[in-house]
Amino acid sequence: MIYYQSPHKRKSILAQKLAVLVQKRVRWITVLSSLPLFGMVTAFGIVPDSPLHEIPGKKIVRSLQLPEKFASSDPEMTFWHQESIRRGDTIGAILARLEVSQEDKNSFLDATRGSKVMSQLKPGEVIHAETHPDGELLTLRYFYGNGEQFQVEKVDGVFELSEESGKSDIHVQVGSGVISTSLFAAVDKADLPSTIASQIIDIFSSSIDFHRDIQKGDRFTVVYESRQDEGGKIQAGRILAVEFSNKGKSRRAVYFQSSDGRGEYYTPAGESLRRPFLMAPLKFSRISSGFSNARYHPILKRWRAHKGVDYAAPRGVPVMATADGTVEYKGWQNGYGNLVVLKHNGRYSSAYGHLSGFDKRLQKGKHVRQGDVIGFVGSTGMATGPHLHYELRVNGVQRDPSRIIMPAAQSVSKKHYSAFRKQTSELLSQLDLLRNSSFAALN
Repeated sequence: MIYYQSPHKRKSILAQKLAVLVQKRVRWITVLSSLPLFGMVTAFGIVPDSPLHEIPGKKIVRSLQLPEKFASSDPEMTFWHQESIRRGDTIGAILARLEVSQEDKNSFLDATRGSKVMSQLKPGEVIHAETHPDGELLTLRYFYGNGEQFQVEKVDGVFELSEESGKSDIHVQVGSGVISTSLFAAVDKADLPSTIASQIIDIFSSSIDFHRDIQKGDRFTVVYESRQDEGGKIQAGRILAVEFSNKGKSRRAVYFQSSDGRGEYYTPAGESLRRPFLMAPLKFSRISSGFSNARYHPILKRWRAHKGVDYAAPRGVPVMATADGTVEYKGWQNGYGNLVVLKHNGRYSSAYGHLSGFDKRLQKGKHVRQGDVIGFVGSTGMATGPHLHYELRVNGVQRDPSRIIMPAAQSVSKKHYSAFRKQTSELLSQLDLLRNSSFAALN
């Protein structure tokens, strides 16, 4: 079937379509012109339908004339430089970065040959150097920790070495925190140096078992020293006073150094916190198996007594002597594997088994002090994994360490007690003020 349209009708339809197209064009022009009114910005200047990656780019390189060395105007002028020690750095590499002349570099290396400090640079520390513009080295200083300073200075054309305690400004700082997960996390949350946590553990290690006794909600307050050396580095010093609240019981400690130069931590009543035995031979671990008369042995596959305490820890963790004593045995012993036995005063002895190795200075008959490293956690002997097997023996018989009543701590002597009270009274007042402020903030 064929349809026929007259010319007049076709013109009418074409006119209608043209009118619609014009209306649409006007509508789009109106929309585009109103965009700025709505706070929109349109970028123009891009060729329509051209992808951005096809826009040509041109790289221009121009050589700029460097100014003459400022040093040439005054050759006697000196400059101080700071250069951070990088991992794997040698003093030779640092001198090269400092642009020290080859002659002075060779002389410096000859002068410091055999220096333990220069051969054991610590990454992250800073070397300070004074030089002339021509690369002549005048002075080099290295603050390598605890306020110690290593200095090399040119005197009459020769480098002279000296090691001394660097000058430092000592400030007394205070802080407090509440434990929610761990002591270290609480110290970090309180914006305190991490060494504060280690010191708290050391101070109360004879009265608090930090492996089993720490609970959520335990809190602490500390008064401690802060030192800033000439290099501008701030380091946390010794804790002067601390209060630790654990399981609802508060313990306090203050540092006192008597006239004979010996310093220790004491209770406010003057009793020493240094007990004859530490609560644990490891600083950071967990008890995986306690003292028991009946335990299923994972290797022997039968029930037998477990006459000690097992501390799970990664291989290589240092193991400490829990008390002063003498090395009675060092070597391999059946299921214990590598074993160390220490003989203490009186009827006590302690044993440390499954060690991966011994401290290189440890020898039979050698005297060790409480806290000295005697070996390292391992899995030698009958062990399914790395851990320390620790025994406390009384007259040669293994006893449960948690049930033995140890001798009482010593007190400040009568001749030093007056000085003790005078020296620690202010520290205790600071603890009181800090504790009250912390409780008020919590409430």
